[in-house]
Amino acid sequence: MRKLRAVLIEDETMFRQLILLTLGKVKDLQVIGEYGLGRPGLEFCLREKPDLLVVDLVLPDINGIEVAREVRKALPDTKILVITAHPSERLPAELMVLGVSGYVDKTEPIEFVLSAVETVRDGGMFFASKVRGKTSGSGMLIGRPPLENPLTEREKEIAKLVASGQLSKEIAAQLGLSVRTVEKHRANIMEKIGVREVASLTRWCIQAGMVDG
Repeated sequence: MRKLRAVLIEDETMFRQLILLTLGKVKDLQVIGEYGLGRPGLEFCLREKPDLLVVDLVLPDINGIEVAREVRKALPDTKILVITAHPSERLPAELMVLGVSGYVDKTEPIEFVLSAVETVRDGGMFFASKVRGKTSGSGMLIGRPPLENPLTEREKEIAKLVASGQLSKEIAAQLGLSVRTVEKHRANIMEKIGVREVASLTRWCIQAGMVDG
């Protein structure tokens, strides 16, 4: 089995060393580059084409989202794992739409990074953060098999827009519907697929093949 070639971009020296130690525990993984700044890390990725990029969301010179976007555009086969100390409720949806394979909140146990890398390497997705509903636990794993889709065509259309981070008001304007109608569709969608928040809806859409992961 060929070694997984990984690049790490993290500006906090202590945390970077901690992640490097953690990555060292992953079987058949080799860190080929580590950077404290985004731009040189991005240039290295574009040149060396790693299999995996682990990147901090907030960097001194360039936003981690920009790094992820450029890598995704140029290297579609490279897996991307985002780490951040600034999670938000909309972040999972934004990252999924971007094509990121997962993210880990820095306040979670460092073992989550290990689990995330192993899951992403095997083709799954891993999102771990404390910013989620009461019914959701940390370390949500997302597998590959597509789900049966019980949604109508209109509900699929609205689900995709919700998963992309759009608000009900924006969706209503785009589809020529009332906000109340959109809210009713959202409620029906979530009831049908058994979720309560947008992050879980987005995960479901990816599993169902409605949104690219």
